[in-house]
Amino acid sequence: ASTCGALCADSNWFQHRVRSFSSCELLNQDLECVAKHLQRCKHVIVMVGAGVSVSAGIPDFRTPGTGLYDNLGKYNLPYPEAVFDLDYFHRNPQPFYTLCRELWPGRYKPTAAHFFMTLLHQKGVLQRCFTQNIDSLEALAGLPKEMVVAAHGNFDSATCSGTGRSVPLDELRQAIMQGESACKELSKRHGGLVKPDIVFFGENLPQRFFELASDDFPKCDLLLVMGTSLQVQPFAGLVREVNPGVPRLLINRERVGEDEGFDSSFMDMLGGMGATRTPGFQFDKLNTHDIFFQGDCDDAVCKIVRLLGWEDAFSKLMEQHL
Repeated sequence: ASTCGALCADSNWFQHRVRSFSSCELLNQDLECVAKHLQRCKHVIVMVGAGVSVSAGIPDFRTPGTGLYDNLGKYNLPYPEAVFDLDYFHRNPQPFYTLCRELWPGRYKPTAAHFFMTLLHQKGVLQRCFTQNIDSLEALAGLPKEMVVAAHGNFDSATCSGTGRSVPLDELRQAIMQGESACKELSKRHGGLVKPDIVFFGENLPQRFFELASDDFPKCDLLLVMGTSLQVQPFAGLVREVNPGVPRLLINRERVGEDEGFDSSFMDMLGGMGATRTPGFQFDKLNTHDIFFQGDCDDAVCKIVRLLGWEDAFSKLMEQHL
């Protein structure tokens, strides 16, 4: 059996709340209609969060009991989010460096969801992947860097916070792997603390995020949102930036991204975007264009791959990179 076939053989997971698109061509009310629509798409945008990397062994941030924020006690942080707080990093960089050692790319392999995005690119239908993740697994799955917008940065580059100058990434990696004394020596050598270009709380998102969001979302003909709590702005507000009537599929363990509590001021940061802003997900509305698949990201993408008849290409892609 193919890799995808083995992953997708059990259909018991295929349970989700089904909603119909208003288009007469999208009346099957399940992933079949998404697959059928995808065959006609040229500008698919995929938004992903930590949930796409869970099956790789990387914990997400917010799941009670197993999420990263619930398991940071060993770092003696004043509060979990302090590990990504710039002021706290300047006072005590070691918790972040310890976390970097655990998350540094190379320890984990991409998931089926990551390879699915690369397959969309190879099929010529992916407009862009917008990711909240810092693990760089999109690149390890073969997705070209220009097709990825790392909204919160990643481990692709490093900067000295004291001077603002770039630092060779391998220097930082070696120091982090060697431990605290090596990290202190690195700081002395470069004139300040060095960190990978990961966006901390209070820091601006990369300008590329705003530029490509403004360019890409008006073109979007299918929005796939996978494995994210949609709690962090302005990333979360992007689900509202497709044109009205564009199908949106949320693949997640719980419903998120609905209208409650949305602060539109965040989206003003995206400049000209928002003039025709679409509401948040409306799964319960009659004739909605929104579908919610409750379950794991890998299960859902493998189902879509089977529906599209892309199993052979998917298996070959995974074999090339695993």
